[in-house]
Amino acid sequence: MSRFSQRSLMRSTQRGFTLIELLIVMVIIGLLASLVGPRLFGQLDGAKIKATKSQIEMMGSALDAYRLDMGRYPSTEQGLNLLWEKPSDQADATRWRGPYLKKKVEKDAWGNAYVYKAPGAHGEYDLSSLGSDGQEGGEGDAADINSWE
Repeated sequence: MSRFSQRSLMRSTQRGFTLIELLIVMVIIGLLASLVGPRLFGQLDGAKIKATKSQIEMMGSALDAYRLDMGRYPSTEQGLNLLWEKPSDQADATRWRGPYLKKKVEKDAWGNAYVYKAPGAHGEYDLSSLGSDGQEGGEGDAADINSWE
């Protein structure tokens, strides 16, 4: 065998990883993912809670601006649509100076509709998100987020 072919044969056998090396790397990556993954998902839930709280505060400010122009909050039947859509009633339409929100905000961070009641049990209006489970009550990310708290 020539010197050139011996060198190329040695190089080709030294390239690449063994199956055991690849398995060890995959096990290490799996362990890291199992340790880091739950923490990342916990951060995601916290971000959704913060985003929903911010949206409720923003809608509360918009409702206050609506009240200044109209003299009252929208009724439960009228809902939050009056914050971005002009009322159909002509008398109300002339006083309406909206839209009071730049974007239409109908759903919370989990995709559930906000619950709006006016008059509310806790103030002139109650605005809340039912959390990740979409039902009243709950704990953690399933807990309700309310405008009166």
